Amino acid sequence: MSLNARRARQLSESATPLLAPGEQVQFTSLVGVGSISVRAQVATSTLVAVVSGGTMIGALSPRPLYLVMTDRRLLFFDGNRGGRPGRLEMDLPRPYLSVSGTKKAMLGLTYVVHLAMAGQQQGLKVTFPVQNRSDGPRFVAALPAAY
Repeated sequence: MSLNARRARQLSESATPLLAPGEQVQFTSLVGVGSISVRAQVATSTLVAVVSGGTMIGALSPRPLYLVMTDRRLLFFDGNRGGRPGRLEMDLPRPYLSVSGTKKAMLGLTYVVHLAMAGQQQGLKVTFPVQNRSDGPRFVAALPAAY
């Protein structure tokens, strides 16, 4: 676990009531979920530069979520509550998920995983930030590869 002990305990407290009998937590981490378009990045940077008179640069990042992987599913909790895990945002059954691609991004500082979901056209982009980058390969190893 890359999370500190206090945060891991808080995440466990949030997830435990949602677990089915016999379901076990295998992995926890903090991740970014989703994609930010180039158009949105440029618009944000331009707006911040104009408002600040060119003294600041703005950037967008994927939404931070806490990830709990159990032997049956992936649970994503809100990560924007001052560090504490927030409410459950997504609950995805593992049998319907596979890894469709991985890559290192931002000069190798982050680890990006693309998940494919059975029956869905659009996948899910999960980014492991620099402090949790080493969790990415462990996460990928626990899921099957997409065909």
